Amino acid sequence: MRTTVSRLLRAGLLTGVSDGLFSTVLVTFFYGSTPTRLWQGVASTLLGRGAFDGGTPTALLGLLMHFGVAFGWSAVFLFVVLRAGWVRELLASPYGVVKVAALYGPCVWLVMSLALIPLLVHNAPAISFRWWVQLIGHFPFVGLPIVASIGKGNRPSRPGVAPGTEGRI
Repeated sequence: MRTTVSRLLRAGLLTGVSDGLFSTVLVTFFYGSTPTRLWQGVASTLLGRGAFDGGTPTALLGLLMHFGVAFGWSAVFLFVVLRAGWVRELLASPYGVVKVAALYGPCVWLVMSLALIPLLVHNAPAISFRWWVQLIGHFPFVGLPIVASIGKGNRPSRPGVAPGTEGRI
């Protein structure tokens, strides 16, 4: 249990930092905005447009929400790994972490951008250049930290043996 919790903590923190830095660099150096506005934008999914007038407190709320989402997607992946032998087998294959991350990271963005965020803001997503940058960026900055942190050390289970109990008497 301790190993499971530590993997979840590591995945959530690494993903929150990695994706947060990726997004911050994008908006600051490529899109001409500010980190404060970025995190206020995240908060606006719950608070509405007024989040942009909330200053540092709404930016901090957005950052907290970002880490909550990172932990949420890490928990989803952990649940899948613990329950699906075929995922553990894929992870154990050559370049398995990269293969799974290349699927999981973009999948996270697709669900977030096409379902969850539109559900919260009651607005259809704009599929633009920035949307595609996020889709591609979710492989290295979301998928890899989650999959590498949680998928490490997982071995495919033998039939009839519960995951994590191999070799126990």
